[in-house]
Amino acid sequence: MFYWILRHLIAGPLLKSTFRPWVRGVENVPAKGAVILASNHLSVIDSVFLPLVIDRPVSFLAKKEYFTGKGVKGALTREFFKGTGMLPIDRSGGAASDASLKTGLRVLNAGRVLGIYPEGTRSPDARMYRGRTGIARMIMEADENVTVVPVAMVGTEKILPIGSKVPRLIRPGIIFGEPLEFSRFRGLKEDRFLLRSITDEIMSELSALSDQEFRDVYASSVRQQLDRQALESAKR
Repeated sequence: MFYWILRHLIAGPLLKSTFRPWVRGVENVPAKGAVILASNHLSVIDSVFLPLVIDRPVSFLAKKEYFTGKGVKGALTREFFKGTGMLPIDRSGGAASDASLKTGLRVLNAGRVLGIYPEGTRSPDARMYRGRTGIARMIMEADENVTVVPVAMVGTEKILPIGSKVPRLIRPGIIFGEPLEFSRFRGLKEDRFLLRSITDEIMSELSALSDQEFRDVYASSVRQQLDRQALESAKR
């Protein structure tokens, strides 16, 4: 709660007056109950702007490495991610993925708002990529019905492109789509085809909202390929 107050009463007004984000459809976010804000992911600052424009506290899932850095830089990074409502998770797979799922479920089962980037990582080129089914698992395994609100971040990759350290003064946009409801599928959480179908429906809504070009591959695979190419080029 301390960080939410800090973000909304101190950092929020400063960021809003500086960047002047435009917002559409915020009335689609329910005032109470378990909600997932399913957003595209263009920049690390998506998690800064999205919570500023709604009245409810938002928790995000973030890789644990953001919280374990050493020295002054590590401490500043840790405090930044705490301040933006991030919860540390282990993304190494297996049992770690189950632990990450449980972290998200604790937020939803408390009737709170959870922010999720279904693509799993930032887009390397401003296109939209295939969604991970973890979001569908959370919807199916939560103790109560979960409302899913698709959210399109617009232009945030231009403010702080991957690799940049100094933000550019560019006005971002945030579009909240019509709520999605999947309670009719409760009890079918073991059906992997259904999990994929739910995830694809969410990604389809996101693609329509954001008007991004869609690629049916994982963003993490593309980023790994780009990293390998950069490494090979550096060796030449």
